[in-house]
Amino acid sequence: MSLKGHVPVLLTEVLDYLDIAREGIYVDCTIGLAGHALEILKGNPKAGLIGFDLDGAALSEAKKNLKPYAERVQLYHGDFRYLPEMDIDFPSIRGLLLDLGLSSFQLNSPERGFSFNQEGPLDMRMDLRSKTTAFKIIDTYSEPKLSHLFQEYGELRQARRLAREIVARRKAKKIESTTELRRLIEEVCYWIPQKGKIHPAAKVFQALRIKVNEELKGVGEFLEDMAGKVPSGARFVAISFHSLEDRIIKHTFARLASSDDRPALFRLLTKKPVTPTAEEMAANSRSKPAKLRAVEKI
Repeated sequence: MSLKGHVPVLLTEVLDYLDIAREGIYVDCTIGLAGHALEILKGNPKAGLIGFDLDGAALSEAKKNLKPYAERVQLYHGDFRYLPEMDIDFPSIRGLLLDLGLSSFQLNSPERGFSFNQEGPLDMRMDLRSKTTAFKIIDTYSEPKLSHLFQEYGELRQARRLAREIVARRKAKKIESTTELRRLIEEVCYWIPQKGKIHPAAKVFQALRIKVNEELKGVGEFLEDMAGKVPSGARFVAISFHSLEDRIIKHTFARLASSDDRPALFRLLTKKPVTPTAEEMAANSRSKPAKLRAVEKI
């Protein structure tokens, strides 16, 4: 799969806030199909790029898409949260991008189980080397544990009722596919489609995906660790797609820009989150929930 059909979110804003005209290294923590990365390399012949992704299939596509710039690119099949421990030329880093959304590549692959709109197994692993799948969670978690998961990571009002039904029904028949789970969610939540209302399955699938991939674990700590390693002038740009991620980014950036208990490390470039324009949302509906925040090392 090429970049055709894949539209990087808030592209102009990302390039502006990263200030990509500067010579040095730019880090794409979740490179996906390399939509943002490709434009950084196109826009600056003196830019080097370091990219990470847990999804081996996506990383393989990113490598193909970045082939014309291969001599300026280092790609890693792994978790960006290990970056502070790696042997990297940190003083040369000029910008770091953290795009926390799912890619179209993942959503459009039914066999990965990320989308409740397509029939597939309850998988949801970004890293196929991992042992934990959405099916394992649905099939083994206790009722209280499921309820807490749906409430905490999915902000689902009917979390307790859904957890109770899952535990009761799996005794008779395992819940193995995305469509089986979706039908159960619709039944438990009395779902009737309404304009502007979020499908409850979106919340449940979000909760499962976050847990399967431990998406929120250590994000704030990672940003704080990197803050101590990059030089003055380096910029961090983070794009989040739901309130849980955005809250972590917002509070971490605010703390790093605060001088209450220590000298401020960053200055805020965005006092409020930057969101897609009406034109971008019309052209790419998946961009709608995106929020961008940016800081610069003092």
